[in-house]
Amino acid sequence: MYLTILFLPALGAFVAGTLGRKLGVTGAQIITTSCLAISAVLSLVAFYEVVLAHSPVTIYLGNWVQSGLLDIQWSFTFDTLTISIISTVLIISSLVHYYSIDYMASDPHNQRFFSYLSMFTFFMLILVAGDNYFLLFLGWEFIAICSYLLINFWFTVIEANKSAMQSFIVNRVGDMTLTISFFVMFFVFGNLDFATVFNLAPIINENAITIIGILLLIGAMGKSAQIGLHTWLPTAMAGPTPVSSLIHSATLVSAGVYVLLRSSPLLEYSSTALIAITWIGSITAFFAASTGLFQNDMKRVIAYSTCSQMGYLFLACGISQYNTALFHLVNHAFFKALLFLSAGAVLHATFDQQDQRRLGGFIGLLPFTYTAFIVGSLSLMAIPFMTGFYSKDLILELAFSQYVFHGSIAYWFGSISAGLTAFYSFRLISMTFLTYPNASKKIYESAHDASIYSMIPMATLSILAIFFGYIARDLFVGMGTDFASSSLFTHPSHISLIEAEVIPSYFKLLPTVLSFGGAYLAYYIYNKSPRSAIELGRTSIGKALYSFFNAKYYIEVLYNTYLTGGGLNLGYVLSKDVDRGFIELIMANGLSTGLYNASDKLKKLDTGNLTSYTLYFTLTLVIITILLLAPIIVLVTHSTATQGLMNNNLVATISSSLDVRLLAILIITLIPVSYTHLTLPTTPYV
Repeated sequence: MYLTILFLPALGAFVAGTLGRKLGVTGAQIITTSCLAISAVLSLVAFYEVVLAHSPVTIYLGNWVQSGLLDIQWSFTFDTLTISIISTVLIISSLVHYYSIDYMASDPHNQRFFSYLSMFTFFMLILVAGDNYFLLFLGWEFIAICSYLLINFWFTVIEANKSAMQSFIVNRVGDMTLTISFFVMFFVFGNLDFATVFNLAPIINENAITIIGILLLIGAMGKSAQIGLHTWLPTAMAGPTPVSSLIHSATLVSAGVYVLLRSSPLLEYSSTALIAITWIGSITAFFAASTGLFQNDMKRVIAYSTCSQMGYLFLACGISQYNTALFHLVNHAFFKALLFLSAGAVLHATFDQQDQRRLGGFIGLLPFTYTAFIVGSLSLMAIPFMTGFYSKDLILELAFSQYVFHGSIAYWFGSISAGLTAFYSFRLISMTFLTYPNASKKIYESAHDASIYSMIPMATLSILAIFFGYIARDLFVGMGTDFASSSLFTHPSHISLIEAEVIPSYFKLLPTVLSFGGAYLAYYIYNKSPRSAIELGRTSIGKALYSFFNAKYYIEVLYNTYLTGGGLNLGYVLSKDVDRGFIELIMANGLSTGLYNASDKLKKLDTGNLTSYTLYFTLTLVIITILLLAPIIVLVTHSTATQGLMNNNLVATISSSLDVRLLAILIITLIPVSYTHLTLPTTPYV
């Protein structure tokens, strides 16, 4: 059953990709969606066996790499962490497949799209289920390739080309550090399988674990779009909306968090690495939330919310609350997929109009989509009793309960980010559905709600976004639960769940109060007093704030100006002066020219005269004899000197006369002979 869960998506991808023309569009859709649906149902059965019945499974298929201590196996482990993420990925992927039947109906390349989508899901499963870091890295690289293919699915669009390339290149930075971490890990532990690394971690020097932890952090930052390596995520919106939904909810961005969760038995022994993770997550949460305030592209706003929520997940990992991080990862996948599918429904109804300033007044035309948007946004805002509330609010309480500086900073960054999240979420809802109509008459005449193929996935995700958090909270983060105890490790000194229960009430309520305040402020500005926003934007402070946040803190400007420009200039210098200069002119061309000239002169020595050959052999024998006898003479001379048979001056004279430098001079003097044509009076050999 477990191998069926893994390889059914691969089967669907292979069939749709190779036999798509014979199967047709409908056949490819049915096969891929059915394979994903069957795997999703089986994953729920596996969830019962592994999580509820406490029966983890390991499947060994064979050896892959065996070299000395290195032993890489084709083996897959299904523990609580693995099956929780796998079931989430498969549920969302099957719903996205079903949603795509209608969304991509007019596209002429449906078979290729569904093949890519299933292949993307398959390699995400390989990444999560792998029993060692080598298999993890295999899935890690292939999901990057699949994301490139999906983002660049409409490859005739220049923006899609640029977005896909940016995503691929930025992720390579994280991949490089992740690869280095594996080399360091092998040097320290002697292997890359989880069991070996995690069992030896307590007895390894903390500095070595810190180095590995920092490298793993940078690798995870690339995939999970943390500050500095986040630039690819908003631009990934160039792909079809189902792709955005899958990337931003359960697959690509979740891979970085999964690496941190899986490496918890390693990270727990490095306080420096944990503090770094906390700071990165806190800053990212605030940065992305503030950047999303003034974005006008609908999908880009939701993308920055993904970046912000990934910051919360890193924050939770940094304070050693891995159960809570896993819980929020699952919750986030449901409501974020819902938001993107709802955005896709709006785009279909408005002829792909993504600028929220050119929308408005669609609440009566798109009531179902509006309801789904409201549910997803409320869960994103962590409004009480919504799914997102039970994990996001707990993360902030746990951060405050650390009673350390980085924990307090994380709490305040996270709380302020919660208010900003509520503001841009209701700004999006207001400008799209509630304000005065700003779109063309043609759009309003043809606007219609989503089809049944879109409604079913959106309704399913809406139910999960409302009830899943309440149903699963005791299982994931309940007091005394042993959930994921076999796959996640928290050092006893880092457990603070009880402390979180007794923090002051106003610190518990502050994130919720800020969320309600941000939501009301956005509703008031864009519905009750829109002129106030216009007047504020005309002031110098308003213009400066809008320019700063809309330009994403000018990070991309700095990258393009200094990093990219400097790299291009360096590449030009290396190409001109080093590659085409030193290497080609001096090394390659120079060496070949020198060898050609030398061979041309040497061939002149082949005269065909016996006397010349005799001279060559004689000189060779003399040189060989000198080289052979010189060390013997020197040794005899020195031994004689030690016996007192010769005085020191005589020894020095003989030694200097037989010094190796004299042999070098002799050889150097003979070199011109090889370049000179010998004209000795000879008699032809008959």
